Amino acid sequence: MSIEVTKMRREINEIPFAVDRLLTAGGDAIAKTASAIREHDPDFLISVARGSSDHACSYLKYASELLLGLPMASVGPSVKSIYGVDMRCPGALCISVSQSGQSPDIVRLTQSLTEGGAYSVAVTNDTGSALAGVASSALPIHAGPELSVAATKTFVTSLVAGLWLLAEVKGDHALLTAIRNLPEALSQAITCDWGAVVEAVDGQSLFTLGRGTSWAISNEAALKFKETCQIHAESYSSAEVLHGPVSIIDQGFPVIAFSSGDAAEANIAEVADTLAEKGARVFATTDRVASAVPLPHVRTSHWMTDPVASIASFYGMVESVATRRGINPDAPRHLRKVTETV
Repeated sequence: MSIEVTKMRREINEIPFAVDRLLTAGGDAIAKTASAIREHDPDFLISVARGSSDHACSYLKYASELLLGLPMASVGPSVKSIYGVDMRCPGALCISVSQSGQSPDIVRLTQSLTEGGAYSVAVTNDTGSALAGVASSALPIHAGPELSVAATKTFVTSLVAGLWLLAEVKGDHALLTAIRNLPEALSQAITCDWGAVVEAVDGQSLFTLGRGTSWAISNEAALKFKETCQIHAESYSSAEVLHGPVSIIDQGFPVIAFSSGDAAEANIAEVADTLAEKGARVFATTDRVASAVPLPHVRTSHWMTDPVASIASFYGMVESVATRRGINPDAPRHLRKVTETV
């Protein structure tokens, strides 16, 4: 009996090649935009996005604050599209992320912020889109066509394009080297066996955890459980989960803790162990746990790129959970590939 491979699985397998394509073809746009940003000399950053793209912006928020020392805040697109408010933002760098570049609310807010004095960058898979047309600069993510509704390779290439831009602005050679080495790391990451998580997920509810840049990955993971597996999942910072959400924990409750090789790793491992000792089935992308189960994971040559490898490993697992439940992850119920929000 032949087993049909999902579009989502094929696109997960394409992730290393998509990132390599971005690194090969995207250098000129990155260099030109980074130069313009240095000339603009922003005082702070603003992000504009929804869904998976907003999770990419959460990752870039930490990257901006930790790498550049500049705060980054998310602005709700409805500020412009529903409430009609134009904000004054001279001195801002606006990063708008949308794989399609078609959602009217993202486009309107980006145009408004640009007209309000921000230097705006559209991170998109379509440089001919409306979003690219209203931004000061457009960065193509070079992901190629993504046919599955669930974003995988476009999420990863959005992460890499945004991080590459910030690293170029900073001139961080160690991080730039790690970014150039990502295709090899991602080739290893997509082969990591997370079968133990597949067996543990009971289809009821679960937590995902992270902190710092890995919290953004936790957010993306929780969304993917909902949209591809029809499983309720909630994402929490490891700094917050013990402040109330822990009350939900019962025997066998599934938890996935995402960690990088950074300053937050010890805290994430400690919280993962604490939840395991309360009866949860906790899995973590760190070897520093004692009670939780360490997952196979790939460490890159820089802690800031570790989360990119983590989400690549996760995607393969969540696709397996969906197909095991008899759900087609390429066409989740009630969803479309492009949601045009007003």
